[in-house]
Amino acid sequence: MLRFGIIGAGVIGGVHARTLARLPGRATLVAVAGRSPDRARALAAEHGCDWHATARELLARPDLDAVCVCVPSGLHAGIGEAALRAGKHVLVEKPLEVSLAAADRLIGTARSTGRTLGVVLQHRFDPAARYLYDAVRAGTLGALTSAHAEVPWWRSQGYYDSGRWRGTARLDGGGAVMNQGIHTLDLLRWVMGEAVEVTAHTALLAHRGLDVEDTAAAVVRFANGALATVLATTAAYPGRTARLAVHGTRGSAVLDDDRMAYFHARTDGESADPYGAYGAGDRSAGLPLRYDDERDPTGMPAAPHRDQLADFCDAVEHGRPPAVSGQEARRSLALTLALYESARTGRTVRPDGTRAP
Repeated sequence: MLRFGIIGAGVIGGVHARTLARLPGRATLVAVAGRSPDRARALAAEHGCDWHATARELLARPDLDAVCVCVPSGLHAGIGEAALRAGKHVLVEKPLEVSLAAADRLIGTARSTGRTLGVVLQHRFDPAARYLYDAVRAGTLGALTSAHAEVPWWRSQGYYDSGRWRGTARLDGGGAVMNQGIHTLDLLRWVMGEAVEVTAHTALLAHRGLDVEDTAAAVVRFANGALATVLATTAAYPGRTARLAVHGTRGSAVLDDDRMAYFHARTDGESADPYGAYGAGDRSAGLPLRYDDERDPTGMPAAPHRDQLADFCDAVEHGRPPAVSGQEARRSLALTLALYESARTGRTVRPDGTRAP
């Protein structure tokens, strides 16, 4: 049984607390800490655990094995490093951090302390996403040629006004891409392979008082030559579902709202005329996919968070890297930051930080 503390008693801290309760025998919540004593006290009362007013107090406890870091994104490295140095394993909410320098400090501290560092990108645990990843790796869709990642969401002005850190470059790290779109951007990179170039534009079109974008569009080129388009926005009223379409020389797939909405892979006996096989149709209903419809009170599917936390517990127990390690999450952060750099400079940028010729 892994004994957890949670630092950050806001919305996502509550999600982590409820997720730990879904892992009886694997994990237990011992204490929470937050900048708001009222929130920390309320969350602790809801889950029958202790509460602390500061992270320092929580990290001083000898009865904690691991900590979930659920504070604003730009504070992840500072809190995470303190937890690692206190001897705790660390699971950080997305994104890993808001800069590669801070991310590298956190990864380096995990390495030097010998503790496990994981990052919550829970949609990699969606059954449809895992099926698509495996199908691509098996060559089922043939050579990948293109993809489209779309996050057409809505967030009101009140959403951004509800927390002083929201919509700030220092603590949120970005807007529609860094906060909302990063899950779908991460799935895009996970499925398609390493990105080598990105060209992007960003804009603030529907909100006021932000120093980050509410709309972004980009083109990404991958190491295998495939191209992808990306749209992320919090200015698309009333908000639609996130979507990832992947296309190859033998098939195509579409993830929509965490489910497989379309899947077709050409079989050996299927003949395609010069204009394709449009009549062959969707085969997603016949795939061996099982979905858990339980929802967290926030509306998010409960199973992906649960499965990622279970994987993190297993990684700690067996001394292996978690499915989403700090280094793995860094790759998606690098792509996100390259998108921002391209939009800022008007140039095509490589995720390794260099400009493309």
